[in-house]
Amino acid sequence: MAKSADLLTQESWDSSLKQRLQTHLHQLVRDRHPYLASAGHFFVKQYIRQQLAQWGEVEIYEFEFQQKCHQNLILNLPGQSVRQRAPILIGAHFDAVPGSPGADDNATGVAVLLELARLFAAKPTPCPIRLVAFDLEEIGLAGSDRYAAHLHQQNQPLRLMLSLEMLGYCDRTPNSQRYPAGLARFYPNQGDFIGLIGNLKTIPDLIRLSRSIRQVGVPCEWLPAGNRGMMVPDTRRSDHAPFWDRGYRALMVTDTANLRNPHYHKESDRLETLDLDFLTGVCQGLNYGLRQL
Repeated sequence: MAKSADLLTQESWDSSLKQRLQTHLHQLVRDRHPYLASAGHFFVKQYIRQQLAQWGEVEIYEFEFQQKCHQNLILNLPGQSVRQRAPILIGAHFDAVPGSPGADDNATGVAVLLELARLFAAKPTPCPIRLVAFDLEEIGLAGSDRYAAHLHQQNQPLRLMLSLEMLGYCDRTPNSQRYPAGLARFYPNQGDFIGLIGNLKTIPDLIRLSRSIRQVGVPCEWLPAGNRGMMVPDTRRSDHAPFWDRGYRALMVTDTANLRNPHYHKESDRLETLDLDFLTGVCQGLNYGLRQL
C-alpha cells in the first residue's frame, strides 16, 4: 500500500532534521576544555555564534572567571503575541571536561539548541524565546550562575528556563538505567527515555512537555525536585540549578548522564555512541511542546 503524502512529508522532515543535527555534531564533537583545549573551545564558540547569527543579532554576555574573560552567547527571538510576555530561556553548555570530545556532554544539547533556534525563527512561538550557549558549566556552572545572577539583579522575569543537558544516549536493554537512592522503584529500568527534572513551580510544564515528547514516540519521564533539588543532589548537576537558587521556574532535559551513559566524561564520549533517532525525537518533542506552553 502506498504511503500517504502526509506520512512521506513527515518522514522527509524527520530525515532532514536528523541530518542537520548530525552536521552540527560533526563540528561540535572535539576536545574543547576552555583552558586545556582552547583551540577547540574557540572553534566551537565561533561555530555556535555563526549558526545563531543566521536568525538575528547575537548578544555577548561577558563574565570574568579566574582572571579570564569568558562569554555566553545569546539570541533573542520574538514571540507571536502582541502583548509583552516574559521569555522562555533555553540553554545548553558548550564547554567539555579535559580529554573528552563531549559528544553527549554536551554537543547534543548544543545541536538541539541550534536547531530550535532555526525552527523558532522560522515559525515563532507564543512566548519570546531566548537561546543561550553557556560557557564553563563544567567548572562550577560559572557561566549560568553569572547570568542567572545578572537577570535576578535586573529583576528580569522568565516564563521558564530549560537546560538541555546530554540528550543523545539511549540504551534499551533491561537494567541499563540507574537512579539515585530511593527513585528506582518509581521509574523504568531501561535507559530508553528522556528525563525532565524541574522545581515544583514547573509541574504543569513538566506534564505538558512530557506529553508532547511522548506524542512523537520518545518515552519520557519527569521528576519534580523540591527544596531546589537539595534532597537529591544529582538533580542539580546542570545550568538550571543557578536559576532554581534564584527562584526561577527551571527544568533540565537529560538522558541522565552517568546514570546511563558509560562514556560520561571519558575519551570515549564520541559521536558513534549516540542514538541520532532518539536525539531527533527529543528535538521534535521539544519543538512541539514549547509551542504549547
